[in-house]
Amino acid sequence: MVQTPVEKKVSKIEKLKERSNLLREPLLTELKQDTTHFTEDAIQILKFHGSYQQDNRDNRKKGQEKDYQMMLRTRSPGGFIPPELFLALDRLSEEYGNHTLRVTTRQGFQIHGILKQNLKTVIHNILSNMGSTLSACGDVNRNIMSPPAPFKNKPEYQYAFEYANNIADLLNPQSGAYYEIWLDGEKAISAEEAPEVKAARQSKGKGMIVENSLEPIYGDQFLPRKFKICVTVPGDNSIDVYTHDISLVVMTNKKGELQGFNVLAGGGLGRTHNKEETFARTSDEIGYVDKEEVYDLVKAIVATQRDYGDRHNRRHSRMKYLINDWGVAKFKAKVESYFGKELKSYKKLPAWQYQDFLGWYEQGDGNWFFGIGVENGRVKDEGAFQLKTALREIVQQFNLPMLLSGNHNIILGDIPPEQKETIESILNDRGIITDPQAIEPLTRYAMACPALPTCGLAVTESERALPGITERIRTLLNKLGMVDEHFVIRMTGCPNGCARPYMAELGFVGSAPGKYQIWLGGTPNQTQLAQPYEQKMPIEELETFLEPILVFFKQNRKSKESFGSFCSRVGFSAIRNFAANYTIGSYMDTDTTTTPKRKFRKNQRRVSVPDDVFPRLKEISEKEGRPMNQIIADALSDYFTKSKEA
Repeated sequence: MVQTPVEKKVSKIEKLKERSNLLREPLLTELKQDTTHFTEDAIQILKFHGSYQQDNRDNRKKGQEKDYQMMLRTRSPGGFIPPELFLALDRLSEEYGNHTLRVTTRQGFQIHGILKQNLKTVIHNILSNMGSTLSACGDVNRNIMSPPAPFKNKPEYQYAFEYANNIADLLNPQSGAYYEIWLDGEKAISAEEAPEVKAARQSKGKGMIVENSLEPIYGDQFLPRKFKICVTVPGDNSIDVYTHDISLVVMTNKKGELQGFNVLAGGGLGRTHNKEETFARTSDEIGYVDKEEVYDLVKAIVATQRDYGDRHNRRHSRMKYLINDWGVAKFKAKVESYFGKELKSYKKLPAWQYQDFLGWYEQGDGNWFFGIGVENGRVKDEGAFQLKTALREIVQQFNLPMLLSGNHNIILGDIPPEQKETIESILNDRGIITDPQAIEPLTRYAMACPALPTCGLAVTESERALPGITERIRTLLNKLGMVDEHFVIRMTGCPNGCARPYMAELGFVGSAPGKYQIWLGGTPNQTQLAQPYEQKMPIEELETFLEPILVFFKQNRKSKESFGSFCSRVGFSAIRNFAANYTIGSYMDTDTTTTPKRKFRKNQRRVSVPDDVFPRLKEISEKEGRPMNQIIADALSDYFTKSKEA
């Protein structure tokens, strides 16, 4: 007697994807309707097309309809933005958006504030200017990351960018729905796919391909949940290598020729408060694959998640839970069964280092690239700070491409030496700090998600709150005689972890209005998962909460030990015991000369110095290891004190 197989339970969204006609409905029908917003079913399909429907909570009024608007996100593998695309995004954000752009933590741009009636126009314009929003959201492979440094004399960086683009093409949805809806069936002008990518998409392996489907890799239901990939080079952790579903590390020989890739899998940070079955997780070393087989291996891992990921409980549907439930050995064996052979052993790597590539760098071909720090990724004009206008002027004048970083900064590339002075002058004239040493380090290494007012998942502030919080922490550090101290701070308005707070030395995760879960113990190079220390810290108690922890750190740290590493080494029990017996305000630094009175967070608060003074100021800054703004602030403070006494 043949038994009928038991049908697996699936979530409502899984059924919706299956009957969507490969991501067309009900989005296509509702787009033609004269309404201000989409239904819940259409919203879920809209995500695959690179957009989220949002509600600006700042504009809510009792008895009135929500302030519906769309956020659009670009598909930009490796963070590459051609000049025509940036100018189009800049213009579209002014004509149809909220007049800002935002660099995401996955190296794309977001436009906020698009009305439903203008959505098609905006996407059409993006597609017509060498851009795309396809699969920037949804249960598919998201934007693939790679280091944002356009070195031309370091082949490993070029390989990382090349394979990020090729794998993005390999895993792009093949349904024609995107172009039917947004270009009325026309195909966008884009770069031709590499022949090996086309061949790899159809390579069957052992069950990797869904037969008789227009989506040979995804199938009609696509993936159980979002999927994230990065490609990096040994030692460069500018892309948070341990936080992805798949991480590939370029491996070259002594001649710089590509040999293959180290492979990690199973990272992911999203979680839910008070749901212990959800958790942040760092990825595991899986093995090594030769370059000729990397596409098949990626497909094998995706197929494993496609066929065995949890399609019933979306809180348990990321691949990290599959690996955690199975164990690495079982997961690896299943991947190898699709791949058709055993993986080779993971190769030894140098220590990971975080780099933000701010300031000037020789590109390796006679040109330069320049990294601009963008606080929380928000590209805007505000008072004397006019980053958006400055970038527009530079791109219009010099036709420069840009690369977006995973810590939401911007790198301008292909700059001839003779253009350096003009570009720096434009930025300075528009109030932009061009010397990375002059950026407050707490701000330089901080990240926040957008959160309120537009993110529907946010329970409290993030982007709008973090600048004030870093300023308060700097004031506290100065008070405690820790003027040279800084650490990685990351903040999110909910536990989904978009700004990757669980890898920070000090992480803030929104847990209630005005309250944050505090995570401690990450490292400056983002190689260690932090742990939850406090569940609901009221933000008004920030100083009283942090002071005993920082004093304990100052008194008991090892030489050159980072704040996060210290918290991890001594353990939370020791920190809590010290805090319990500490009296707020009892600590006084005996060396008052190391406690400057300074505040210089806002980029638009600038002080100019004569040209002949600047080299001397920079020399002192480098010699003493202090930011130039701090030296100026100290000098001004001393001047004002003497003037008052006189």
